[in-house]
Amino acid sequence: MTTADRPEGVMSEIPVLIVGGGYAGLASALFLSHHGVPCVLVDRHPGVSILGRARGINPRTMEIYRPLGLEQAVKEAGRPFDEEGGVARCETLAGEWHWIFEGGSSRAMPELTAGEFGMADQSTVEPILADAARARGADLRFDTRCRSIEPDADGVTVVTEDTRTGERRTLRARYLIAADGYRGTIRDQLGIAREGLGVLRSYLSFVLKADLSELVSKRALFWILGGPGVAASGAMVSHALPGHWGMALTYDPAAESPADFTDERLTAAAKELIGRDLPVEIVSRAAWEEAVGVAARYREGRVFLVGDAAHVWPPAGGLGANSAVQDAHNLAWKLAAVLDGRAGDALLDTYEAERRPVALALADLTVRSQAARFGPDPEDDPLDHVLAVLGQRYRSSATAGAEHETVFGDAVAQHARPGTRAPHLWLDRDGTRIGVHDLFHDAFVLLCGPGGTDWAKTAPPGVRVHQVGGDLLDVEGTWAARYGDASAVLVRPDGYVAWRADGPAVEGEVSRVLGQVLGAAVPAPGSA
Repeated sequence: MTTADRPEGVMSEIPVLIVGGGYAGLASALFLSHHGVPCVLVDRHPGVSILGRARGINPRTMEIYRPLGLEQAVKEAGRPFDEEGGVARCETLAGEWHWIFEGGSSRAMPELTAGEFGMADQSTVEPILADAARARGADLRFDTRCRSIEPDADGVTVVTEDTRTGERRTLRARYLIAADGYRGTIRDQLGIAREGLGVLRSYLSFVLKADLSELVSKRALFWILGGPGVAASGAMVSHALPGHWGMALTYDPAAESPADFTDERLTAAAKELIGRDLPVEIVSRAAWEEAVGVAARYREGRVFLVGDAAHVWPPAGGLGANSAVQDAHNLAWKLAAVLDGRAGDALLDTYEAERRPVALALADLTVRSQAARFGPDPEDDPLDHVLAVLGQRYRSSATAGAEHETVFGDAVAQHARPGTRAPHLWLDRDGTRIGVHDLFHDAFVLLCGPGGTDWAKTAPPGVRVHQVGGDLLDVEGTWAARYGDASAVLVRPDGYVAWRADGPAVEGEVSRVLGQVLGAAVPAPGSA
């Protein structure tokens, strides 16, 4: 009998319970199971979303997916959107289009990363994450509502309910990840405030089926619809399913509710924004709010907030869902290290210390970017997409010697420094061309330069060693420029530099630094 099969009142402890089966929850399940951590995910919906939201997998997220073997599947999921580019503004699709920008830029940045921008959306990527998590042993339970949580000093007791049968079960977890979204209740139950501007706009999103081939001769990333001559206003995106489109209408929650949007009303609004009286079928719908808010804290004892439960901001730059994945990636390796006894509890505090400042910075940038896009001067957009994606910097006890004070510098760092994403290298490993981030996913890596042979001998158990000039070939000769005189660089499982060494090898130094980063003693090589 598995934990999730036990009736209410009978408990068996699991390492991590995840509440919420969207991007943040599924990514958490994937990364935890990849680290060998058993986890259970519960979500009240019958399955993953079919709404075509959260378009775009940025290069940093793709960098994370690559060593897990998911890059090709995610790229294929985005094929229906490959011809899209730019943002168009128009009163109706049948009217004149005004391009805010027309796109056309390369999705690859080979000088900065092996990850390429992908065009897949939530409806196509979530099934990939779910399948990959299950294949690694994660227990995903849809049609399962979280009824209550009771945290204590040693774990969290959770009561769940099968939405089909009403049957309730009790689970006991050592840790809980709240990935229950912007409207989730766990943050409120924990008494954690959300700080920020609050709700900016309310939307009703829906998927419609219609033949728009005569109107859409060039596909945009999205269309901003409405104007003086049109009663409705909102936006439209394409959908992975042929002949399907996603629309979002703004509404005033003080005057109406999502229940007021009947199929007839949505059909009429869609025809008005299309600008033609053609057959329209409403397929699905969901209400949501464009809001700005960052949780005052990301941790309350044994409970952690991830994704929209922790932070929300406007969709400018497509940074919301990608940040959810990156939150999960940051937290998963830390939970794994604590659960197997390699790290102290203080390591878990570094999740908030690292990811919350990023959220605060992105919230500010996306608010200003969204205002520019919808305003009279879209060219005033302050968002540097490359820097926002690849230039995020951390400062916490999990980085030894970080010198920067801010989340973003003036440009993406191309020199290895603690607290920065490890600079990209193209490498040859056994005749295969890889990016340096393909090495970082399930363990700390001591990356040594050509003169770092002595440092390689000092790596403690559990640290994987690679040497440029040894098992790795520096394809483009960029090691010296990007890693400087460093004889060795210790890189965390999430691809961030924990520490660098520029001098002769010191016995026990890597163990000492790793112990500092993990908050626990790490034995030196050969010690009893």
